[in-house]
Amino acid sequence: MFEPNPPTDQPVNADPDQVLMLQYASGNARAFELLYSKHKGPLYRYFVRQIYDNQLAEDLYQEAWSRVIKAAANYQAKAKFTTWLYRIAHNLIIDHVRAKKPESSFSDTFEDEQETEFVASCLSESPEQLLQQQKKALLLKDCVKDLPQVQQEAFLLNIEMGFTAATIADIAGATVEATKSRLRYANKGLKACVDLKWQEVEYD
Repeated sequence: MFEPNPPTDQPVNADPDQVLMLQYASGNARAFELLYSKHKGPLYRYFVRQIYDNQLAEDLYQEAWSRVIKAAANYQAKAKFTTWLYRIAHNLIIDHVRAKKPESSFSDTFEDEQETEFVASCLSESPEQLLQQQKKALLLKDCVKDLPQVQQEAFLLNIEMGFTAATIADIAGATVEATKSRLRYANKGLKACVDLKWQEVEYD
């Protein structure tokens, strides 16, 4: 089953990876090798961080590349290759989670509050201090696991991959505003979770 063509919000000239993908579609195997080498590490981590099962993450990772290969003949360079690649990965994870959980688990549940931009760091008010403390880093990792799936994905794509809210929205098939809300609530929830767990550690 081929993936849908990439969205149309990015110019072709902005993405060298598109050129490689088009070259691969024309029969250049070396072009695919270059794409694979560049994206294999981040893409694999994307699966591992959300699946927490190395074997299943490996299976989904291989399936993602299989879909890239199958879609090559119909590929159109209308968006950044990375956005298209992670949209394929996103769809695989959604299919996996939906097979295990009811559809309602994908809904964002936000409490009512004044409309403000939550710009504070997702780690703490002083990110450097948090990163210097191994225990808090481990607490953060545990807290990320407890986030709702849509918030977790948005957080990981933003923090680990450096994707903007607009790019994450393209990947997840959501609006930019919804994506900003997911990031805002993920940041807020992670800070509260780490603070609470840190207090428990201090009192042990």
